[in-house]
Amino acid sequence: MRHRRHRYRLGRVTAHRWALLRNLLVALFRHERITTTEAKAKALRPLADQMISLAKRENLHARRQVLAMVPDVEVVGRLFDTIAARFADRPGGYTRIIKNGVRRGDAAPLVFLELVERTEAPQDKGKSKGDKKEKAPKGQAGAPGKRKKKEKAAAASA
Repeated sequence: MRHRRHRYRLGRVTAHRWALLRNLLVALFRHERITTTEAKAKALRPLADQMISLAKRENLHARRQVLAMVPDVEVVGRLFDTIAARFADRPGGYTRIIKNGVRRGDAAPLVFLELVERTEAPQDKGKSKGDKKEKAPKGQAGAPGKRKKKEKAAAASA
């Protein structure tokens, strides 16, 4: 009988399911916010909370347990150094699921899975709006591009 045996199987065999969840864990801890389907997020959430709780212990055995599940040494280091320190006073509930509409191809419900106390990335990655070079208005003498056309026309006629 299968009473009380609820697991998210995600339509995959066991090895494929574990590989998927491990890769999603790496992406979550690297970017602190991922977009995925609702079923995958619900399957991943307890694992992510468990990995953060292990990282809060800060001992070698806990680090090896996390490394068995999260196959990226750089991400595990970040998990132990920054993410676990951020959640030091929180007893659980490290992740949040925010609904994000449906996927266009198959109408699968999409969600954001993110860490609760997420560091905000700077919005302005490039130049700010005031740093742009001013353009000369069109139709005025000395506008860029017109000089080259005049020089080409003069060279062709000469």
